[in-house]
Amino acid sequence: MTEDDPTDEISQIEDRIEALAEIAERCRKYILASKIAVGSGGALLLVTILGLFGMGQTAALGSIALVLGGIVSLGSNVSTLRQTEDAIGAAEALRAQLISRIDLRVVADTPMKLV
Repeated sequence: MTEDDPTDEISQIEDRIEALAEIAERCRKYILASKIAVGSGGALLLVTILGLFGMGQTAALGSIALVLGGIVSLGSNVSTLRQTEDAIGAAEALRAQLISRIDLRVVADTPMKLV
């Protein structure tokens, strides 16, 4: 291997892409949990306001906290997911650029011998 061989750098970029993909998947899970929290908090607040199950003020405050916490978590994870996806795109573009600089050899189409 020569010093100009970008194979090691490509390998490092692929490792970074894998790590970023794991972060993106974790963000997607938190986004789903945040949406569930907002929805369930809203439903609990509605039930509390209508007085269907005799829940008190504590349930109303808890549901408001659940909705607000879900909204904050949702916003944070959505922005992190966007940044992570941008970083993945940049890393993939750099990897493609490095791969294009490699002098690839074409293997001739020769019939395979069966033993």
